[in-house]
Amino acid sequence: MQATSDPAKWLDEYGDALYRYALLQLRSEPLAEDMVQETLLAAWQSFAQFNGQSSVKTWLIGILKHKIIDHFRKYRHERDSESLDNFDDDDALLAHSFDADGHWKIPLINWGTPDKALTDEQFWQVFYRCLARLPQDMADLFILRTVDGLSSEECCKLLAIATTNQLCVALSRTRLKLRQCLEAQWFDRG
Repeated sequence: MQATSDPAKWLDEYGDALYRYALLQLRSEPLAEDMVQETLLAAWQSFAQFNGQSSVKTWLIGILKHKIIDHFRKYRHERDSESLDNFDDDDALLAHSFDADGHWKIPLINWGTPDKALTDEQFWQVFYRCLARLPQDMADLFILRTVDGLSSEECCKLLAIATTNQLCVALSRTRLKLRQCLEAQWFDRG
């Protein structure tokens, strides 16, 4: 199927990619569907300003990314206090993983060839399951900072985190949990 700039065909051509992107970030099927609809509507309304410097797909994903960030801004005040500031249960995880000098206690697992894993659909299914097991705020933080590349300051504002130090601690713990889940569910399958 050849890419087109015909708005009537956008859903058929780009809908799946937009939906997967939204679902990865929002972890809610209905919300992802709503964001895709809002994106297509906004793109249709502003298509006259599209200058063609990027592909239509890239342009649509850029609109979707901003819609999702706007969603986080709008609902950041509704975040529960359990989120990123409460890591009591993670202290045991950290104590198990690191020695007193901050070095890994457990041996690092050889993850093989990352290029093959990136193209492997099964890996991404496991990755999404691991991401879904994280508390919502931890997953949001990982997506916003690591996938979307938002700055620390932007993440702090969107997720109502008081300092960049708290953000760094939360992100470190989020990555640790994600890593351990991936090791258990994917890399240690033998």
